[in-house]
Amino acid sequence: MKRIFTYLSILAVVVAFVACGGRVKDAKRIHRVPPIFPDYTEVTVPVDIAPLCFNFADESVKRMDVVVRGSKGGELHSSGSYADFSVKAWHKLTERNKGGELIVTVCVKRGGEWLQYDDFKIYVSSYPLTDYGVTYRRIAPGYEAGGNIGIWQRDIHSFKESPILTEYSTPTYCMNCHTANRCDPKEFSIQIRGERGATILQIDGKQKFLSTKTDSTRAACSYTYWHPSGKYIAYATNAVFQAFFVGTYKPKEVYHTFSDIVLLDTRTDELILDPHLQTEDLEIFPAFSADGKTLFYSTSKPCRMPAEYLKVKCSLCAIGFDEKTGTFVGEPDTLLNGPADDMSYINARPSYDGRWLMYTRCSRSNFSVEQRDADLWLMDLRTKEVKELTVMNSDFSDGWHNWSTDSHWVVFASKRGDSFYGKLYFASIDDEGNATKPFLLPQRNPREYYRLTFDAYNAPDFTKTPVKFNIREARKNLFKGDRTQVEIRQ
Repeated sequence: MKRIFTYLSILAVVVAFVACGGRVKDAKRIHRVPPIFPDYTEVTVPVDIAPLCFNFADESVKRMDVVVRGSKGGELHSSGSYADFSVKAWHKLTERNKGGELIVTVCVKRGGEWLQYDDFKIYVSSYPLTDYGVTYRRIAPGYEAGGNIGIWQRDIHSFKESPILTEYSTPTYCMNCHTANRCDPKEFSIQIRGERGATILQIDGKQKFLSTKTDSTRAACSYTYWHPSGKYIAYATNAVFQAFFVGTYKPKEVYHTFSDIVLLDTRTDELILDPHLQTEDLEIFPAFSADGKTLFYSTSKPCRMPAEYLKVKCSLCAIGFDEKTGTFVGEPDTLLNGPADDMSYINARPSYDGRWLMYTRCSRSNFSVEQRDADLWLMDLRTKEVKELTVMNSDFSDGWHNWSTDSHWVVFASKRGDSFYGKLYFASIDDEGNATKPFLLPQRNPREYYRLTFDAYNAPDFTKTPVKFNIREARKNLFKGDRTQVEIRQ
């Protein structure tokens, strides 16, 4: 009996080896790269990213056989309805091949016949990506009030996703403009919109609910950026609207009727106003430089909206800042002149090493999400030279970008693929400002996930560690209605 058991055990091992390590034989060669979703061909990934699972583009194909071989050793095999890899095995393979390549062989079974496509490569970057994950807003792009708008976080090294705050938890509330200080969730801000809204600050685990509209400001705080010291937060205060088109490919235009920039002192709950940032023009999308000595922002001339939406051209500007006094110094400097170039420059985001300034360029508007021609550009802050990040851009809106803490990776939202739903993409920037082909946020079964998740992703950012946010406390305080009224510093 013992001998029979031994034979059966050996047989099971052999069967398992054949099933998991077997190879397709006598496949017909197809001399082109396999059409897969997502398009992970020739992308560059960091070590320990979640596995790049993928589907075959033709849904009539029900069987795939995929082999991934490392140029420095190691191999993975997947056989099934889609290419599926374990997290542990994928991490082991990418770690072994850091700075090298993964060669991917794809075979599919069609009409009883196996077809083998040309191999493609996935490059494993030597730049690490040590941040825990990303945060982002998920929203169904149906333009109606309600739904389950929410702020979420995702472990980018696995497939774990969890909510930070959603409308299911706080009915009737809309939230956005979630921002951490240099990717560190110990200092975190979320803006809750509406009549009973609030600016929520969470510092070292303690929540504070502010009312940021005053007699001297025309709206509550919105688009957000922390000063690296944590002492200040720059906000835009504005009014945002939507205008819908009829009979065109373009569904809507998002626009602002006014916008100013204010500074919040997080220690005293005071707003600091500066006449350079509260003009008749629209000042919007503030961002502090890595050393905190400069504030970047966009500005445009007021137009009669929405009738003159084509005339909105934003310039990219900078103004000095003194952390000790909490005041802006000098006159604003125009880095890129929108009206002169007949372009719009918005959403400037400096890298944390102080070298680069990434921004969005489009033909008009101060809201790039709805601009099909919105593309990502890069400015060298040492020389002020600019260049288009061609390899990162698509024929649809690309923007809402942010940097990783090591300043070598970027996450951004793009409408490529279906032109309607923004999805999250990642790319690497080397020491010379060269970008790599971006890859879509990995999912276990990507086609099924993105087909069943009727949400657009926007305002992504990296997070060093998981965001710990007490939803119950936030819900209680939001409905309780107690707010600390900010004051204007005199």
